[in-house]
Amino acid sequence: MKKVGFLILILIAVSCTSSKKEQANHINVKQAVEAKKGMVATAHPLASEVGAQILRDGGNAFDAAVGIQFALAVVYPRAGNIAGGGFAVYRKTNGESGSLDFREKAPLAATYNMYLDENQNVIPKLSSFGVLSTGVPGSVDGMIELHKKLGSLPFEKLIQPAIDLAENGFALTENEAKKLNDYQKDFLKANDSSTYFFNDGKWQTGEKIILPELAQTLKLIRDQGRNGFYTGETAQAMLGEIHSNNGIITQADFDAYQSVWRKPIEGKYKQYNIISMPPPSSGGIALLQLLKGSEQFEFSKFGHNSLESIHLMTELERRVYADRATYLGDSDFYDVPVDMLLDSAYLSNRFSDILLDKKTDSKDIKEGNVDIIESIETTHFSIVDKNQNAIGITTTLNGNFGSKVFVENAGFFLNNEMDDFSAKPGIPNQFGLVGAEANAIVPEKRMLSSMTPTILEKDGNLFMVVGSPGGATIITAVYQNILNVVEYGMDMQQAVNASKTHHQWLPDLILYEKYGLDSLVLNQLQEMGHKMEPRSAIGKMDAVLVLPNGTLQGGADTRGDDTAVGVH
Repeated sequence: MKKVGFLILILIAVSCTSSKKEQANHINVKQAVEAKKGMVATAHPLASEVGAQILRDGGNAFDAAVGIQFALAVVYPRAGNIAGGGFAVYRKTNGESGSLDFREKAPLAATYNMYLDENQNVIPKLSSFGVLSTGVPGSVDGMIELHKKLGSLPFEKLIQPAIDLAENGFALTENEAKKLNDYQKDFLKANDSSTYFFNDGKWQTGEKIILPELAQTLKLIRDQGRNGFYTGETAQAMLGEIHSNNGIITQADFDAYQSVWRKPIEGKYKQYNIISMPPPSSGGIALLQLLKGSEQFEFSKFGHNSLESIHLMTELERRVYADRATYLGDSDFYDVPVDMLLDSAYLSNRFSDILLDKKTDSKDIKEGNVDIIESIETTHFSIVDKNQNAIGITTTLNGNFGSKVFVENAGFFLNNEMDDFSAKPGIPNQFGLVGAEANAIVPEKRMLSSMTPTILEKDGNLFMVVGSPGGATIITAVYQNILNVVEYGMDMQQAVNASKTHHQWLPDLILYEKYGLDSLVLNQLQEMGHKMEPRSAIGKMDAVLVLPNGTLQGGADTRGDDTAVGVH
């Protein structure tokens, strides 16, 4: 694998980032990548090449997923992680499917009102910045469990490329240099001393970063498995950082953490079978609600991003997100009414008051008040191997660089996932999402998520692997990506490139990508009463489509460093 490590370091020299012109003209700026023997699509070219090389070396899709997860922890520190968590949805060659929940958990010492002041008001940023915002991490346990159940190559072979990248160094892309520069003040504010990622805002494209402490941590995981992270020197480094800043996670939390294999959420959309993530992700339920609602309308006739299609998607979304706020939480602690939420009669009634020519006010659907929608940084990758084993993983630290707290002696950032709980039911989190008692803080409970790794089957065969970062916008981005292929006949890259919109019940407005809507459609939506707000991006898709002849088609978002690599 040393040869692989050398090759992937060279790859970055020829990788390129999207130009401003491409960002402004997002549609049709890139061709889909096609291959017969495997496809990998991730947020970073080095991670994609790690996964592709594992497939070339005889590994399966699940081996590649483990290698990519650890590689992203090195080269994509804003969201790639070993101290975060996530969800995986898989499908084996024989059609067997499943999902793995390696979402973070609330610490044993967490309390219902831990982010409230004496007047029961939410203390700003306490749940999103610093060590008190950190949940018990799940990524390392998740990857070990994934490999144990589905892997074929030795674990040490899969983690070695990430070790090579951390030990030998890697060159910053333009996007990553800019992102690091944007967060320099936060790094200083959250840490007692400067981190390896502090450079006074002067990081340059192509500049090399070496992470010897992270390399050592990865070696401990390689040699000791789970114990290399949750016990010993790595655990002590984390706990030292946490306790020095009044955090509440203890060794007992690390000892108690376990990822969980869960039965996926499954349902039909026309002739397609949808396999997605169950609670504590809201993604699978919300996605199926949206798709089942879409069956009531002829989207293919309306056309992509037409007045009718955007209006109807918005009306469906506002009702689904209101349900999310009311009913969704960790099913290990709360009886999520899954059957009711996906019941045809319930959904028919839920969507019955949608009008083709009139906007619904969100306050008429459910009472609430939210004034903000902020961005979130997650990352998703999709993999299909030569035998059409498939896996989609969405993983995150939550916000960019998580809590911003860097474990200096171990080389990685801690998550800020506690913000995904309802700090106070009815009050929005940093991303404008409202939660109810179903998502209230309880020790060892997993916080609600919007992550939506999803696999589609058509006529019993693998059809698509899809997912996205984007916090609240993940669900709507995945939903539109599916419509783009199924209803509008786009190929995988066109579907990824196509401009997207988003509505999440509250605040009562439609987000839309700049330059993505026809000015006439924009004006017509406003005349109907919709409030419109432009955004630079909604979702960043990395997806794989299986063509009728078995060819694999990869699509990767052109606005970042996202890269699809095929195995020929």
